Amino acid sequence: MASFRFTWYGHSAVELELNEKRILIDPWLGNPRSPRAAADIDACDVMLVTHGHFDHLGGEIGKLDQSDAVTIAKRTKPAWPCVHEMQLWLGRVLPEGTAEVTGMNVGGTMDARGLSVSMVRADHSAGDMEDDRSLYLGSPAGFVIGAEDGTRIYHSGDTDVFGDMTIIRELHAPQVAFLPIGDHYTMGPGAAAMAVGLLGVRKVVPLHYGTFPVLVGTPDELRRALAGRGLADVEVLSPEPGETVTVG
Repeated sequence: MASFRFTWYGHSAVELELNEKRILIDPWLGNPRSPRAAADIDACDVMLVTHGHFDHLGGEIGKLDQSDAVTIAKRTKPAWPCVHEMQLWLGRVLPEGTAEVTGMNVGGTMDARGLSVSMVRADHSAGDMEDDRSLYLGSPAGFVIGAEDGTRIYHSGDTDVFGDMTIIRELHAPQVAFLPIGDHYTMGPGAAAMAVGLLGVRKVVPLHYGTFPVLVGTPDELRRALAGRGLADVEVLSPEPGETVTVG
């Protein structure tokens, strides 16, 4: 695995710098912990949104067409692989000639600006509201981002642990996993530690915690849960929001 850099902006918002490409994942930069605003993003080569909840597209319920992901894409014109139903919606809300939106589904892999993007399963829900009606934006998913040098990075999106993470391990062999630990809406630290074991990764970045009082999981609880499973040597990378970490 070659080195890459990531910056966590709170919640599930992550910016990756890999092979001189910038990848934004679930860019809710209006979350209470983010030190950076969507208006400050001046470059994005690949946009990835794991599912259609306001806290991942980054916007107000009922105004997702003005969300952080959409406004950043209008300005930076990234490649945007997404689940089919989200693609249909983006075709309506994004002006022609902005983002290169490509619909796909779980099991698929595509090239996005020289990086491979594989869409994998997640156990969660998706969709929000639009004009007082339910807005369905397709099934939730995770992504494995790969480079030619063999680097494989897994962002699970919101999910519980599931046994088929062993399939993700066998098919994609990620070295680093970005996993939620907050509990309540996703798995907590104990289930995340189980996920680390199923995936076989040696580095894990905890997400989706500390944003609201109900998201009670902590990185230290994840470390203790890993130690309880005999995985104390797995490195837990838990920077403060806005801090950039080099991996590899």
